[in-house]
Amino acid sequence: MTRNEAQTDIWRWLAASLVLLAGLLLPGAGLLHAQDETIRVEADDLALDLSRAVAITSNGSRTFQVSATPGEDGIVRRIEVEALGSPPTGHWAVLSLANASGQQIDRLIVAPHYRLVGSGLWKPDLGAQRIVNITPSEGFALDRQPSDDADIFNLTLNPNSVVTLVLELATPELPQLYIWEPEAYKDTINAYTLFRGIVIGISGLLALFLTILFVVRGTVMFPAAAALAWAVLFYISVDFGFLGRLVGITIGSEPVWRATAEIALAGTLVIFLFAYLNLSRWHKHFSHAALVWLTALGCLVALAVFYPNFSAGVARISLALTAVVGLGVIIWQATHRYDRAIMLVPSWAAVVAWVVAMGMTVAGAIDNDVVQPALGGGLVLIVLLIGFTVMQHAFSGGAVRQGLFSDVERQALAMSGSGDVVFDWDVLSDRVVTRPDVAPMIGLQRNALRGPARNWVEAMHIDDRDHFRTTLDMILEHRRGRIRQDFRLRGEDGHHHWYSLKARPVVGADGEVVRCVGTMSEITEQKKAEERLLYDSVHDHMTGLPNRELFMDRLSALIAAAKDDDRVRPTILAIDIDRFKTVNESLGISVGDTILLTVARRLARICRSEDTLSRFSGDHFMISLAGRPDPSEVKTFTAQVKKTISAPINFANQEIVLTPSIGVAGWTQQHGSAQDLVKDAELALHQAKRFGGDRIEPFRPAFRTLGSDHLHIEADLHRALDNGELHVLYQPIISVGTMSVAGFEALIRWNHPKRGPIAPSDFVPIAENSGLIARLGLFVMQRAADDIAMISRNSGRDDIYVAVNLSSSQFLRQDLVSDVKSVLTRTGVKPQTFRLELTESMVMSNPEQNARVLERLDALGIGLSIDDFGTGYSALSYLTRFPFDCIKIDRSFVIDRSERSHALLRSLIQLGHDIGMTIVVEGVDDDETLALLQEVGCDYVQSFMFGKPVDVHTAQDYCAQEPSAAAQ
Repeated sequence: MTRNEAQTDIWRWLAASLVLLAGLLLPGAGLLHAQDETIRVEADDLALDLSRAVAITSNGSRTFQVSATPGEDGIVRRIEVEALGSPPTGHWAVLSLANASGQQIDRLIVAPHYRLVGSGLWKPDLGAQRIVNITPSEGFALDRQPSDDADIFNLTLNPNSVVTLVLELATPELPQLYIWEPEAYKDTINAYTLFRGIVIGISGLLALFLTILFVVRGTVMFPAAAALAWAVLFYISVDFGFLGRLVGITIGSEPVWRATAEIALAGTLVIFLFAYLNLSRWHKHFSHAALVWLTALGCLVALAVFYPNFSAGVARISLALTAVVGLGVIIWQATHRYDRAIMLVPSWAAVVAWVVAMGMTVAGAIDNDVVQPALGGGLVLIVLLIGFTVMQHAFSGGAVRQGLFSDVERQALAMSGSGDVVFDWDVLSDRVVTRPDVAPMIGLQRNALRGPARNWVEAMHIDDRDHFRTTLDMILEHRRGRIRQDFRLRGEDGHHHWYSLKARPVVGADGEVVRCVGTMSEITEQKKAEERLLYDSVHDHMTGLPNRELFMDRLSALIAAAKDDDRVRPTILAIDIDRFKTVNESLGISVGDTILLTVARRLARICRSEDTLSRFSGDHFMISLAGRPDPSEVKTFTAQVKKTISAPINFANQEIVLTPSIGVAGWTQQHGSAQDLVKDAELALHQAKRFGGDRIEPFRPAFRTLGSDHLHIEADLHRALDNGELHVLYQPIISVGTMSVAGFEALIRWNHPKRGPIAPSDFVPIAENSGLIARLGLFVMQRAADDIAMISRNSGRDDIYVAVNLSSSQFLRQDLVSDVKSVLTRTGVKPQTFRLELTESMVMSNPEQNARVLERLDALGIGLSIDDFGTGYSALSYLTRFPFDCIKIDRSFVIDRSERSHALLRSLIQLGHDIGMTIVVEGVDDDETLALLQEVGCDYVQSFMFGKPVDVHTAQDYCAQEPSAAAQ
């Protein structure tokens, strides 16, 4: 059978593996049957890959029993093999071979000691003796051939025979097992030996050449490149088995040499990257990081003697990190036009490609016998590319000799290189000359500024003229000093260019100033950058509105004016967009920014010039009103703000409707600072959000206490999650048909040590606003799953389910599906006994995205319920679109006992049944309603009439007292 045929017959192999696994797990695991699949060996087969056709087991015993594959006589023989290893490893493998031809076949069974393919990244398999002995079901044990690289056994198959081979393994892993035709194996080894010899020869010459280059040119990059070349030579010598022939490496010490070679390769690559790119000149932290990195790799060399697998795994990870980090550094330096980085791009691209191929190989994604020597040859190619790269530096032109120019020439070169302009004012003739001429630089005609100093004054910005004139007069009057001034020159197009003048006077023999000589440099871009920096420091970068600092500064000035003028009464509007996070998550952050910009422009249009509109953060805006002392005018403006924000926004052929929450606070004498007034407005805003949003809330002094309470509750909630103060109660859900407990709804409760019980409606919104809702929701799901598993186990009721309510913040989290999957895995609870409940409004807020989330939850096998059905959107067309399997009808349909309400209730139950959903009705509190529900075939009911929320032990007692629904 060829290798391709063995792969296509993988299902038979899997079945045989399952039989083998069953033999290991059942009592009497020392007895194993030979595989059902028998490998047919044909006379013309040169090589057969048996790696996936071997059944491996570990019984820890010195003996091993196996039922051989029946031969032509159909008799199944049982053989027992005793281990030859001392001490015995207890690892065994079974293989069945058949010779269907009429002639004797001689083959070699070959198991390499080391195989790079599939060796692994972390704690890799670095090679060892694989097979201690091979015992056939008939005849004598197979003879071993001497080999340093593999376990090789002679095998003779008689004509028309079936032989079962029992392999005593030295390790529990057998990465590769081949059957070779002897001559073909010999030819293959000779071919690989020739290739490896060529690669090692080229690598040795490269290492020697780079070492000589280091001696000739002593720059630090050359010894680093030479060290890398020697490390590559060391690595491929170990990998190709060449080093073992020189120093006599034993099989037991081979992992140590391999680990040391990989550490050397990883370390020298770091050294070369650091030295070649001269990273120490950029920042000393690069030197510290490289030193720590290399020290850690150096410690691995000593550790490799005792833990070679661990050391090699760290070295492989270091090699991958070096390739990734090096790629990032090279790209960064190349974009900054650093020549060395640009020249290293081809070589490092080869390094990255080699590391990727190496990773795929050790992970098993690339699986063939050519890849290992090919990777060795690729390393040599990389060193060759690196050698060409460093040679360009070795034989490039030298630097300019010192002393080649005179001092005057050096100064002229320095001036020319700096790009500055020489400023020369001949005082006696009142003539200003610049070299090169400044006039063409700003768009004026040549020599337009050459002449009297007044020509410069006329060309300057009006705000700079007096300062320039006064400075020159002071120099002439005091006959000493320096000129350091920034000024603006007007160009031909009317724009001004900033220049910085640095000059000093030259005093003549008579003590008077005869000249002023210095340099000018254009600083227009620098000044623009300073202006932008100043503007950005007090304005929002996206909307251009004043930021918090500028707003608070203007508000402080307004409050100061209000203290002196009774007619000035500042009012603050704190504005927040409701559920704006949902817009960002559903449409994307860039769309959210566009919407915020639209809102900012709309608000700016309705504000007066004396008002200040500011963006504090995210979707949080502030408006200070200065010229509206009349409360009715403030009320009208606030309503206009709400209407402006609520107007639909057209984007990408769809309308987006936003709603704002607005807090309003007016200044009083009790407000000592702008911070106090802003704080009151934000307290009013938080109260508006707490009431559901989309409202205007004026500030009231009582809000200060509420805000303080919210902070205390948030802090206490952090502590409660850490200290286990929260607990879960379970309200029974009753089956209408049997009147027995069918499940429970999990309800979170908090018994505060000082405040006493706190209702979920008080602390859950705080958890959502503070970001604690993720921990809180995961706590409820985990506790509910643990408890329902315990209830089912102790009561014998495996049909009991638990329902957990989801908040909107939980549902919008991207990690929700992962959290549910993690809870099911950790607790081992059956997915069909775990249910999530979502409200209609939550699902319909973003149907497209939420449908995908619900489909992923449904794929986990859990139940999904629509909670409070009939109180939200009631979009019946979506019932079949979303993967819900249960409808929970709100209690409002039960409280109203009118005939119309009952008719609607019957219709809803019938509708749910028609589309294959179960029905739960909440709030049933009398027998008449229960009789109605029994009549129309309602599935479940839930209310205080059938049981209040109880702890887990009481819930367990409920279930233990009743038979399961399946039994009834």
